Amino acid sequence: METLTATQKQYLEQPKERISGSEAIVRCLLAEGVNVLYGYPGGAIMPVYDELYKYEDKINHVLTRHEQCAAHAAQGYARISGKVGVAIATSGPGATNLVTGIADAQIDSTPIVCITGQVPSHLLGSDAFQETDIVGISTPVTKWNHQVTKATQIPEIIARAFYIAKSGRPGPVLIDITKDAQFEQFDFQYKKCTGVRSYVPVPKTDPSSISDAAALINSAKKPLIIWGQGIILSKAEAELQELVEKAGIPAAWTIMGASALPTSHPLNVGMVGMHGNYAPNVLTNDCDVLIAIGMRFDDRVTGKLDEYATQAKIIHLEIDPAEVDKNIKTDVAVLGDAKQNLIELLPQVDANTHPEWLQKFKDLYEIEYKKVIKNDLHPTKEGLTMGEVLKEINIQTKGEAAIVSDVGQHQMIACRYADFNVTKSNITSGGLGTMGFALPAAIGAKMAVPEREVVAVIGDGGYQMTIQELGTIFQNKLAVKIVVLNNEFLGMVRQWQQLFFEKRYASTEMVNPNFVAIAKGYYIEAKKVTKREDLAATVKEMIDSDGPYFLEVCVEKEGNVFPMVPSGASVSDIRLE
Repeated sequence: METLTATQKQYLEQPKERISGSEAIVRCLLAEGVNVLYGYPGGAIMPVYDELYKYEDKINHVLTRHEQCAAHAAQGYARISGKVGVAIATSGPGATNLVTGIADAQIDSTPIVCITGQVPSHLLGSDAFQETDIVGISTPVTKWNHQVTKATQIPEIIARAFYIAKSGRPGPVLIDITKDAQFEQFDFQYKKCTGVRSYVPVPKTDPSSISDAAALINSAKKPLIIWGQGIILSKAEAELQELVEKAGIPAAWTIMGASALPTSHPLNVGMVGMHGNYAPNVLTNDCDVLIAIGMRFDDRVTGKLDEYATQAKIIHLEIDPAEVDKNIKTDVAVLGDAKQNLIELLPQVDANTHPEWLQKFKDLYEIEYKKVIKNDLHPTKEGLTMGEVLKEINIQTKGEAAIVSDVGQHQMIACRYADFNVTKSNITSGGLGTMGFALPAAIGAKMAVPEREVVAVIGDGGYQMTIQELGTIFQNKLAVKIVVLNNEFLGMVRQWQQLFFEKRYASTEMVNPNFVAIAKGYYIEAKKVTKREDLAATVKEMIDSDGPYFLEVCVEKEGNVFPMVPSGASVSDIRLE
C-alpha cells in the first residue's frame, strides 16, 4: 500500500474548490507525490508555468535546454527512484521534441507522464501557430494518451495517467491539454485512480503454470536463468537471488536487468546478447531448461531466432501477455508479477547444485578472459582502453555508483565491466538505443538519489547530441560526474564498417571541439587525460569532487568491443576477435 506524504494528503479528496485548470494540473501533480518535473515553457503551456511559479516551494521545475532532454531526465529519475517521472512542454515543436524520449520510455518500460500544452480547442484542426496532432503522433509510442479540452476532465485524466504509467508493465503516458482548458474555472477535487475498466495491468497467474515450471527446473541437469528489467521493476531482486542460490542455477542478464544481482555473485555468469559474455551466450544453446524472467527475447539477445535455444525447454515468467511466444515459443508461460510468482515458485523448487554445468561457464570465462577481458582491463599497448577507465571507476566508487551510459561502444563496455553492487545502478537506453540519452538521464538520476554517486559514461558522438544540458547541470548545481570516452569516431558504427564494410569509414570520424573548454564555459571543473599514468589520480579527483565534474579520456581510436554476435548469426557463433 502506498504511503502518502503530508503534501499528497493535503491535495487528496479535499472539499471542492473553484480554481483554474492550470492550477488543477499543479495540484494533481502534488497529490500524486510529484516534487520535481522537467520541462521547457512556451505559449500554449504558459498558464501552467504561471501556477508552477506560485507553487515553487512545493514542486521544483527543472528547466532543461531541450524538450527531448526533459523526457530523458524524467526517465533517469523514474528508473533509479521507481517513481513516475514527469516532463512538460508546449505545443508544436515542444511536444514533438518529447517524442524520442517517449519512444525510449515505451520500449524500455519506463513510467513517465508527459504533459503538453495545445492550442485553444476552437483552433484545433486549423493549422494554428504551433499546432501539431501530438496525440496522433505519440499514439504508437505511448502506453496511453489523451487530449483534454475541458478543465473538468483534468483531475480524472491525470489520475488515470499516473495509474496507467506505473501499473503492470510500466510505460509513458501523454496528456495534451488545450490552452482554454488551462484557463477555464471549475470545481476541483482530486481522487487517485485505482483501476480502469477493461485494463488488467497484472494478468492472473495460473497455479498449474507455477507447478509445471518447478517440475522442469527440478528435472533440469543444465538449467540457465536469463533475467531482465522485470526483476527490478517488480522489486524481485531478493527472490531472484534466493532462487539462484537454492537451485544452484547460473544466471545471466540482459542490459536492462543489470544490477538486480550483484556482479560479484558467484552464480552471476554475465551478460547475454550481441556484446555479452562468451559463456552465457554459447551455453544458451547447450542448456536443457532456460528460465526467462522479466525479459522479452529481444533480437539483440537471441540472435538468429531459429537457432536460439532449440534444444531447451523454455520457461517464461512475464507480466505482459503480448511478449509470451512473440519471438520464442515457450513450453511453460507463467503470467503475472515476477516477485509474486517467484515467491510462489520458490517453495516448489528443490535445493540443488550443478557443479559440472557451472564448470563449463568457468572454463569459457577463462577463454574470454585470455582473449578479451585481459586486454580490455590490463592492456599492454600504449593507448588507453575504455575498459581500464571503467575498472578505475569501479575502484574509486567501490562498485556502488549509478552508471548512466549513452549508446555505442562505451555503453557495451560500461555494461560489461562496471561493478553493479547495488540494484538500479545501470541506467541506459536499451531498446531504442538513443544517442544523447546519458547526460539528461544522469540529471534525473542524480536528483532522484542525491546521496548516491552518479557517473555518466558517454561517447564523444552521443555527448554532442545533448551537450547543452551542461547548462542544466550548472544552473541546478548537480554533482553529476561526466566521463567522455573520446575515440574521435562514432565507434560502434566504425566497428561495423571495419568488420563488415572493408574499413570504409563513411561519415564516422569526428572532428571534436575542446570539450574541457566547453565544460569550463559552464563553470564545471574539467580535465583531460591522455596518459595511463594520469588516469587513477584524475578519476579519484573526480569522484572526490563535491560538485559536477567533467573528465575527457582519450582512448584508442580503433578499439573494438568483443565478444560480438554478428547481426543475424546464432548466439553460439559469437566472435572473440
